[in-house]
Amino acid sequence: MKNTAYRSLNTGEIEILEAQGCQSDSWQNIQVKEGFDAQRIRNTIFSGDIRLGVFSKQVTFQGGVKLPSGISSATLHNCTIGDECYISGVRNYIANYDIADNVIIDNIEIMYIEGETSFGNGTSIAVLNETGGREVLMYDRLSAHLAYIMALYRHRPKVIEKIDRMIAKYAKKRRSSRGHVGQGSIITNAGQIRNVWIGENAIIESVTRLDEGSVNSSHAAPVKIGCGVNARHFIVSSGSSVTDSCLLDNCFIGQGVVLGRYFSAENSLFFSNCVGFHGEACSIFAGPYTVTHHKSTLLIAAYYSFLNAGSGSNQSNHMYKLGPIHQGIIERGSKTTSDSYMLWPARVGAFTLVMGRHYKNSDTTDLPFSYLIESQNESVLAPAVNLQSVGTIRDAQKWPKRDKRKDPDLLDQINFNLLSPFTIQKMWKGRKILNSLRGNSGRHSDYYFYENCKIQRRSLERGVRLYTLGIHKFLGNSLISRMEKKKVEDIDELFVKLESHHRFGAGEWVDLAGLFAPKSLVDDLLNRIETKNISDLQEIQQEFSKWHKDYYEMEWTWAKSKLEEEFGIPISKYNSEDVIKIIESWKDAVVGLDKLLYEDAKKEFALSSQTGFGVDGSEAERDMDFEEVRGDFEKNPAVSAIRDHMDKKAKLGDRWIEKMR
Repeated sequence: MKNTAYRSLNTGEIEILEAQGCQSDSWQNIQVKEGFDAQRIRNTIFSGDIRLGVFSKQVTFQGGVKLPSGISSATLHNCTIGDECYISGVRNYIANYDIADNVIIDNIEIMYIEGETSFGNGTSIAVLNETGGREVLMYDRLSAHLAYIMALYRHRPKVIEKIDRMIAKYAKKRRSSRGHVGQGSIITNAGQIRNVWIGENAIIESVTRLDEGSVNSSHAAPVKIGCGVNARHFIVSSGSSVTDSCLLDNCFIGQGVVLGRYFSAENSLFFSNCVGFHGEACSIFAGPYTVTHHKSTLLIAAYYSFLNAGSGSNQSNHMYKLGPIHQGIIERGSKTTSDSYMLWPARVGAFTLVMGRHYKNSDTTDLPFSYLIESQNESVLAPAVNLQSVGTIRDAQKWPKRDKRKDPDLLDQINFNLLSPFTIQKMWKGRKILNSLRGNSGRHSDYYFYENCKIQRRSLERGVRLYTLGIHKFLGNSLISRMEKKKVEDIDELFVKLESHHRFGAGEWVDLAGLFAPKSLVDDLLNRIETKNISDLQEIQQEFSKWHKDYYEMEWTWAKSKLEEEFGIPISKYNSEDVIKIIESWKDAVVGLDKLLYEDAKKEFALSSQTGFGVDGSEAERDMDFEEVRGDFEKNPAVSAIRDHMDKKAKLGDRWIEKMR
């Protein structure tokens, strides 16, 4: 609203309004801007304090229909209406709202603010444990990382209490008896909208009910709330879409999230780029890129991150004793196949494929990149096998490409790296666990048992080998990247330029729902919150942003110590042969894993994969049909990328070996 100077209606304008079917309990309580055209207001009832803008232009609707801006067939109570709005067909009334310029409100039932509201801010979300104990208070700018701390660091009660106070303070500031509809928003064919704050350029069409929430739409990243949606106690962040009769109760929806096709959720958090279709979510913490597309899929009482849930995936959070008190943790990058089932409590390591039904409480957190498969009512674990799956690489490559966030102000700081201190430290532990199992049970045992899982001998041997390749690949990547960045030219300047300068990075790392960080850094933040050195939510968010920015410096601090541990030589004593040894080990690991990926990709073009092609023809026609649909193996983009990667890394290794010599 550019012009904010208002005046009272004059006698002529009141006469025009009355002649056009308008009524008011007091014409003196209506103020208008200079340039107000009373001819644009028809069949409208006013009550309370009213402010009206200028209506002089045409409004364009879908299909190219153009209608004059203005107000018709509506009842307005205590409202401010901006310039060039179109309001028509309000079957009940709009009350206590400030409506910005260029807003369209057409054919709605009712829209009002009742008493004071914080628009969903401060609402308690009971994640992981349905009976309570891990509540997260949501607010407009909730990040996945802060929510992770609130839900999973309950062993720091003073920290949780301080964060709760900060959010309660924020919610109190947001408390108001006035609603808001942002500039350029469109609200059409809607049912009940009660106590809802609506940002700029939002599209709200054919919703059934919106109650106690915020639609944090922005000009850069509009929000769409679509047909049949029924949402109570919610916050929807910029760039998200909730459509197709979704049912939401006590939910936070992060940036770039898509929920639709009759999906239902209660007491759940969905962070950046999650997708939910058809299924149900109950008390879940859906970290970034948690995806469930299919019917009959129930996600319940668990933490997920970068999850792909197969159709009919199911979990159970109680054993019919003390109620739904158990929880599950499925770490980043995991998948559940169709009709898989897990009995909580359980914990699944990063990038693990879960297949079948698992009734024993397992913990595979230190055996990542595995297959967890049901066989004869047992949970069989194949450690590290996902490191040689081309699907794992495809997932890691597709996530950044599928980032739907358009808002320049990002709430979540997401690290997409497949190999990181977080995953490599688990491989390190996993290799040690497997070697220990082999040592304790004997090299010639047919199988071993770990955390209620059965591991076959050949799977154990392969796991040790693959974990070693993964570790060497990551450590070599870090060393070569550091030498490239610091422009190391000869062995004499190696130690100086490879020195790490960040005071954090050594020791254990954690994955804060998409953000990798040293645990010591997290503890440092929590200590500062506890001692009131940090007392503002924005300061915490700035810390997360800084961690994300400093990732590679901290990664090198960690990798440097692990290089010394793995190869047994302090970097300060490296000679050229030591560096060459590490680079050759790295090159063998990269090429070795790429060859395994190449062979795995070849399975997609095997004869068995051609079943159903050339349905009415000969073998030659089958082959032609397959090639037309699926393409040639050697020309496949994923296969070409693997070959190019092998060639590029081999040349990079050779160049550095030559330089060191």
